[in-house]
Amino acid sequence: MKVAVLGATGAVGRVMLAVLEERLGEVEEVAPLASAASAGATVPWRGRDWTVAPPDAGSFRDCALALFSAGAAVSRAWAEAAVAEGAVVVDNSSAWRMDAQVPLVVPEVNGERIRERPKGIIANPNCSTIQAVLPLEALHDAFGLRRVVYTTYQSASGAGEQGLRALERELEGFRGGASPFPTVLAGNVIPSVGAQADGGWTEEEDKMRAETRKILEIPDLPVAATCARVPVAVGHSVAVTVEIERPVTRAEAVAAIGAQQGLTLEERPHGPLAREAAGSDAVRVGRIRVDRDRPDTLHFWVVADNLRKGAALNAVQIAERVLAESGVAA
Repeated sequence: MKVAVLGATGAVGRVMLAVLEERLGEVEEVAPLASAASAGATVPWRGRDWTVAPPDAGSFRDCALALFSAGAAVSRAWAEAAVAEGAVVVDNSSAWRMDAQVPLVVPEVNGERIRERPKGIIANPNCSTIQAVLPLEALHDAFGLRRVVYTTYQSASGAGEQGLRALERELEGFRGGASPFPTVLAGNVIPSVGAQADGGWTEEEDKMRAETRKILEIPDLPVAATCARVPVAVGHSVAVTVEIERPVTRAEAVAAIGAQQGLTLEERPHGPLAREAAGSDAVRVGRIRVDRDRPDTLHFWVVADNLRKGAALNAVQIAERVLAESGVAA
């Protein structure tokens, strides 16, 4: 079996290749694709070096799957072409997430939607949304949701390879070079992520609102997000406040969240930690509290590796479900 990876030389693309190697033994061949600037470079996979090429007509022929992580413009340009050549596309950009004909999937939450793909495309959600909706799904099932408020603390790698390199240079004392950040990140917290949208909100905040509603299938759920960038290399943290349908005890909340597939509970005073999430597949939840003034409101902390569960791993988990549906053992 052959799988294409578009964006193979980027931060997420490299992790996608690693996760494919770890989890999908039936994949025998990869087609690493990237921009013309990376053409001729090589990426390691299964003990050999594979040459990177720019996408072109025929690039996706004979590929059962195509994993995209090269930005929305590239996804809009190539996803439908990949489908026409026979691949099921799993796209990590924002290009298709809100398309009514494209399922937006976190497999542990709404994996059944994978089979409903009239365009042949499945969208991977925003990295912070992926980790946050796992505990929200548990609370929705157990108690019902009335309102969600997010505050995210997003790592430099959320801005890709360029973000990682920029933070590394800053920590070494260099301020020059290309940077995706609007100001210095090292020793700082930048209180917005992404371009400004309407009313002072950012596109990142709007994504979290819209994507949470779509994944949980609660189209009118009140959701507000404040997204910040922090000087952490890998690992996003999200502080979540949730208003539910009835008062609960902390024990009830912990039991509900702890039963959710894909979550790891960490009940210790100073965890879970982003630096411990880096390199791990687990979504870790801790600091679960019932509001002192409103017993129908919960607060908790969620961390995950944004390159793995926040992007590459979630995409490969979707790919596993696609293969399982087609009769190929994953």
